[in-house]
Amino acid sequence: MGFLTGKTAIITGGGRALLSDGRCGSIGYGIATAYAKEGANLVITGRNLKKLEEAKEELERLYGIQVMIAQADVSADGDNEAIVTEVVKKAAETFGRIDVLINNAQASASGVPLAEHTTEQFNLALYSGLYAAFYYMKACYPYLKETKGSVINFASGAGLFGNFGQCAYAAAKEGIRGLSRVAATEWGKDGINVNVICPIAWTAQLENFEKAYPEAFKANVHMPPMGHYGDSELEIGRVCVQLAHPDFKYLTGETLTLEGGMGLRP
Repeated sequence: MGFLTGKTAIITGGGRALLSDGRCGSIGYGIATAYAKEGANLVITGRNLKKLEEAKEELERLYGIQVMIAQADVSADGDNEAIVTEVVKKAAETFGRIDVLINNAQASASGVPLAEHTTEQFNLALYSGLYAAFYYMKACYPYLKETKGSVINFASGAGLFGNFGQCAYAAAKEGIRGLSRVAATEWGKDGINVNVICPIAWTAQLENFEKAYPEAFKANVHMPPMGHYGDSELEIGRVCVQLAHPDFKYLTGETLTLEGGMGLRP
């Protein structure tokens, strides 16, 4: 039994994805696996129902936890606050508590210069990332206040360093960083821990990109100084686990940059 046994974590963008070698192939699924190994019951959301169902089957079978899935898409065309509120309400009814909220989901159109970005592309990033984090944080707040829980949001080096062709993605991620700092200030008195992670991970999406466009991959994806990309479960997922541990409450409001495996160690 892990230290998260009996607790509940909501992870957005947690559908199953694997690398060619069988390791976790997305940050969301890596986090879900790390939390499942510590005994947490999970609520995972995403747009692809098949990937969510596959995640539920595998995580419940391997780790003996309970997983609730919710096909939920925060977009410019939806009644987003109602969608998110319903997911959170059902999670609380199913498990009786919410201890951790992890806002991982994000869609964007990368590689498009700012002057060529369309309003639709800009909205895609803002709604799936920034607005989703905003709505989930609002909806989860009363439950997290009750459990003295944790919020873990994801930003990016795209915003920190101004990556070419990622204006909408960078804007969404910088918005999430600002939102997180305000939440850390306002919710600290309630015992809610709020942090931001800026990771670089080896994912199935990157693996497919390298295979399909090797020259573009070489020009745009740079190896971190430590000589390897972060592992979605063993490094990024484990940092998310550690941030939910009571001993890490003093970190509230911090931004953690994980490059090539650098992260917190207990």
